Amino acid sequence: MRYAYPCVLNPEEGGGFYVVFPDVRGVLTSGKDRAEALEMAQDALTIILSSHIENREDIPTPSSLEPGQELVALEPMAAAKLALYIAMREQGISESELARRVDMPESKVHDLLILDRHTHISTVVDALRTIGRNLVIEDFAPIHHSQADALRLSPAN
Repeated sequence: MRYAYPCVLNPEEGGGFYVVFPDVRGVLTSGKDRAEALEMAQDALTIILSSHIENREDIPTPSSLEPGQELVALEPMAAAKLALYIAMREQGISESELARRVDMPESKVHDLLILDRHTHISTVVDALRTIGRNLVIEDFAPIHHSQADALRLSPAN
């Protein structure tokens, strides 16, 4: 799964923008300009998805980017940890079971699922491999609403 979510930047009275994510309830933030609004959106998205993990909830699947939307990608480490969490849920693997499989204390496995906690990428990659998953890194230029149609037609989606 690609860990990038579409959002809508809505102009506010007096300037600035407030941000809403159609796929993720509870994310509402703003900024004094587009750049700050998108930066705040990434932080707010990470916080809400972290709460999904803490509450053992499903992670919403990002929808396709539509005209008038902007794409907000999670930081790479947060995306890797989210991938681990989703794979564990899909396979019914508990933190204690993953700790047994990767031979590390359960408290360290718990840290692997805290999106904003520093973890070495190799630790997350090893945990993913242990449960039969691989991590793929992808880069892309910032996508603006005028590029939404091209993205939806891309074979990568």
